Amino acid sequence: MKFIIAKDALVQSVQDVMKAVSSRTTIPILTGIKIVATDEGVTLTGSDSDISIESFIPVEEDGKEIVDIHHSGSIVLPARFFSEIVRKLPKESVEIEVQPHFSTVIRSGKAEFNLNGLDAEEYPHLPQIEEENAFKISTDLLKNMIRQTVFAVSTSETRPILTGVNWKVEDKILTCIATDSHRLALRKAPVEIDADSSYNVVIPGKSLSEFSKILDDSHDLVDIVITNNQVLFKTKHILFFSRLLDGNYPDTSRLIPSESKTDMTLNVKEFLQAIDRASLLAKEGRNNVVKLSTLEEGVVEISSNSPEIGKVIEEVQSQSIDGEDLKISFSAKYMLDALKALEGTEIKVSFTGAMRPFIIRTPEDDSMLQLILPVRTY
Repeated sequence: MKFIIAKDALVQSVQDVMKAVSSRTTIPILTGIKIVATDEGVTLTGSDSDISIESFIPVEEDGKEIVDIHHSGSIVLPARFFSEIVRKLPKESVEIEVQPHFSTVIRSGKAEFNLNGLDAEEYPHLPQIEEENAFKISTDLLKNMIRQTVFAVSTSETRPILTGVNWKVEDKILTCIATDSHRLALRKAPVEIDADSSYNVVIPGKSLSEFSKILDDSHDLVDIVITNNQVLFKTKHILFFSRLLDGNYPDTSRLIPSESKTDMTLNVKEFLQAIDRASLLAKEGRNNVVKLSTLEEGVVEISSNSPEIGKVIEEVQSQSIDGEDLKISFSAKYMLDALKALEGTEIKVSFTGAMRPFIIRTPEDDSMLQLILPVRTY
């Protein structure tokens, strides 16, 4: 194998596939990146057996030559060294040549590296997925949907299913739900799909976080293919495979209250900053709790008290409050996470009593919802 490639294209591809390479793996060859050169271009693959990423660099794109293939072939190179080397090469083009016994020469300008590679035939094959029943969604929307839900997955392995995001497709609507049993994030959006297809799967939160780092903010469509145990995301030059989590996701619809006793509309920025300030003292406490109370004339009092440190009280003017008076305590971190996920300048918070879950959403928009369980404080 021998080819010459534009350095920036190679660096970008290496960065993308590195997201799937793990240093802690029981299969030694998976600490490497697989490189395959054909007449069409160069394909890089990284995998940790949960996630696999394949990135393709075409011979030319938009009339610009990116790769010049001399001999086709394949090799697996140690990912950690290869990624560092490529990034620090001196010139804009890189020559990669595989010599006998998998020894690989990487040249750029006056710099020349020799790396010991491995036989690409030993590298595990990526899952073969039939692609006829894919659905499509635009890249920027998908990136947002991941951002607005994935933070709420559980980080504890006691209930592994909750470390994933539940994706449901029904009636051409994709609904993403994440919960760690103390809070819940939900986002839905229309997708392009055959009307009769429906899915209900759980994708690991870690996979979605890594995938969203690869996505840009374009309107290009991403193809999504779901099988029994894998999901495949296809963008222009990237295939991203992830295994699905086994098991049934809990039915979260019961958690979401249908009526409320107190509703308030607030300016997101003012409310977020007040919660942020209140959490300065709450952070030191065990559970980072802030208290919210309704006062006269639409004023909301936000306070926090840490006996060893001190206390903070701040008043925020709401745009409207309807319903019963309320005193409620909740985790400042959960509230900040939820507020950062929502879009728009205003939020509507609906409470059904001091000990019941409450809902935060953007007014006039039912595609997004954040739910938080309050904290008992006596």
